[in-house]
Amino acid sequence: MVMSRERRTPGGMERVETAPSTTAALSFAGVGKRFATGTLALHGVDLELAAGEFVSVVGPSGCGKSTLLRLASGLSRPTEGEVRTGPGEVGYVFQDPTLLPWRTVARNVELAAELKGLSRAERRRRVAAAIELVGLGGFERQLPRMLSGGMRMRVSLARSLLLDPDLCLFDEPFGALDELTRARLNTELLQLYAARRFTGLFVTHSVAEAVFLSTRVVVMSPRPGRIVADVPVPFGYPRSPDLRFSAEFTGLAARVSAALREDER
Repeated sequence: MVMSRERRTPGGMERVETAPSTTAALSFAGVGKRFATGTLALHGVDLELAAGEFVSVVGPSGCGKSTLLRLASGLSRPTEGEVRTGPGEVGYVFQDPTLLPWRTVARNVELAAELKGLSRAERRRRVAAAIELVGLGGFERQLPRMLSGGMRMRVSLARSLLLDPDLCLFDEPFGALDELTRARLNTELLQLYAARRFTGLFVTHSVAEAVFLSTRVVVMSPRPGRIVADVPVPFGYPRSPDLRFSAEFTGLAARVSAALREDER
């Protein structure tokens, strides 16, 4: 599959095509995680994401999906095994938009660049580009309370993409949204992925969402979480929302659901 991304040049933005990399952008090798309470959340997890892959993780509640993301981000460390990431930036989109209520859209998006110590001019340039990328142009001065749930999540996405991360981690970012907004943001996320071609690890409870977004869907067992299935998704990008109604899509979603049910038994 030929990949492409946009890059900034003196004359503006241009799209360049690149060959997919075989270098691992994220890997878990024999990873286990036991909390101080004694709870064993993960055991023997082996998973590797090549640069430019978008992998979704599904599994029952409490199986350690979010723990995988915390390990990948460095917010937590494994008690056994090893987690490795590439040298680039890591973006993290949480279940809740986690916006500062007293800061405007632009100032919330700017936060990551402030913490990174970028100059004011560079922050402004990146903020303007990120806000435009997620379709929030004209809302820069709005406060979070003035926005819908979907718009607040777009702000969170813009903030996570501000530093042009090579690896993006998504912890059920659309789980609290209504079905129509969730479907629309799924499509918009795919557009962002096509534009930036980051490596994505996406946690969700929705099998349909996982299949629609991903190059692969990983199925986890009940706690202690381990990987019980790794299902490749053959659909190319871009993907139309109508893909969800095709027989091929339905069959693949049924295969993932069967893997979930089989391990529960």
